Order: sequence, then structure tokens, then C-alpha cells
Amino acid sequence: MIARTTGATIRGILVALMVLTPALYLPVSSTNGTEIVVFLAILAFFLTFAEYNSAFPSFIEFRDAPPVNRLRFVGLMTMVTFLTLICKNIYAPTDLTAAIYAVGLGVANIVDFPYSPVRLIILMLPSDASPSLIELVRISASAAYVAALVTIASFAYAVKIRGWPTGNGAFNVWTNLPLFDPTNGGDVVNRLQRDGRLNISIGVLLPFLIPALIKLLTIYANPISLSNPQTLIWTLSAWAFLPASMIMRGMATLRIANLIVEKRRAYSTAESTQAA
Repeated sequence: MIARTTGATIRGILVALMVLTPALYLPVSSTNGTEIVVFLAILAFFLTFAEYNSAFPSFIEFRDAPPVNRLRFVGLMTMVTFLTLICKNIYAPTDLTAAIYAVGLGVANIVDFPYSPVRLIILMLPSDASPSLIELVRISASAAYVAALVTIASFAYAVKIRGWPTGNGAFNVWTNLPLFDPTNGGDVVNRLQRDGRLNISIGVLLPFLIPALIKLLTIYANPISLSNPQTLIWTLSAWAFLPASMIMRGMATLRIANLIVEKRRAYSTAESTQAA
């Protein structure tokens, strides 16, 4: 009980700090901005604490199957931190922000090529966007996208090389997939494989589809203003993190489906041996 409460508290504090990071280092755009950010940080703390302190799952998946959520948090925290330092270099440059900005510029020169997701993000900007804003969005989008790719590669390493989740003991479908109902018709393996492939497909397409959809919506509504640094950070972090999270979920569900198939095959072999 004490260990669970302590772990939930630490997780809640880390999530709250992640929410506060851009506001702590960058100027707030409105008089009520500070209060809103603090409220969101407190809300994130209580939601995370309530989820991990409870013995019964609610909506967070893979909470007892590390390192899925740990990699998700580290990936998102990396995006938010790097983008915050890149934006801070515009307002109050330091040696650290200049170094991060230089690294981001080098990454942008590699991943910004025709038809890449980063190039689509740049094309999403209004035609009257300033060159400095275009360059800032280009560097920030590149850093966020590479951080997402590294997060996916890290989880792929955990699955393929480390054998996730077998190293963590028995995998409990109920606590780790609370939104998945194994009794809701059809074979469990087929449903998990279908969900996994669907999540991976959507995750791969989303970085290309989101800029196109936003560009299309600007015809009917005011476009998102990325000139505000905090808006830029959270918009680009969501653009990179959500597809990465979906791809990781798809990889995880496919892995679980494969484990169920292996378990069934082992049971079938054992029964055949006993019958012989």
C-alpha cells in the first residue's frame, strides 16, 4: 500500500512538472495563463495519482507492464523540454539553449525533405508567416518528430530484444488493457491483431494527415497560431506524440497476441503428448 501510494505520488509530480515546464521557462501570453497552467498541472497530478494509487484500472493502459508508459512519459517529456529550450533561445538565449537550437537545426536539415511530415507542418503555416517563425516551427517539428522515432525504436528494442512483457511476470489483460473486453465476441487473438495493425497504420499516417486536416479546417475557422511559444510546443508535441503512442500500442497488442498464440500452441503440444 505504501509503495503503491509513493509510486503514484512520484508519477503525479513528474507529470505535473512536465505540464509546468513551458510556463516556467517561457513568457505567459495572457493574464490568466498562469492560473490555467497551474490548474492543468494540479489536474494532471490528481488524475495520475488516482489511477496509479488504485488497485483497479480505469483508462490508462499497460500501467503494470513497464516500460511502455515510462517510455511514453520520457518521450513526451523530451519533446516538451527540447521544444521549450529551442523557443527560449529566441527570447533569452544561453549557452544551453544555443546548443539545443544548433542540434535541432542539424536534425531539421536531415528530416526536412520534400513530402516529409516536417515539410507538411511547414506548409500548414499561413502564407504571411514570418521567416523566423517558419524556421522555429521547422526546427521544433524536426526535434519532436525525431524524439518520437527514438521512443518507438526504444520500445521496439524492448519487445524484440528484451522480450517484453515476459520479463515482468504474467501479463494481466484486465489491468493492462482495461478498455479491451476479451468476451466481446470473436477470437481474442484476431481482435488483438486487428487492433494492433489498425493502431500502427493510423499512427504512421497521422503525422501526414494532421497537417492536411488543419490546413483544410483553416478554410472554415481561424488557423492555430503557432506564434505563441506555448501553443507551438503543445501543438507539435501532440502532433508527434499521439502517432508514436498509437504505434507503440499497436506493437504491444501484436506482441500480446503472439504470446497468446504461443501459449495455445504449447498447451496443444502438451495435450497431444499426454494423449499419445
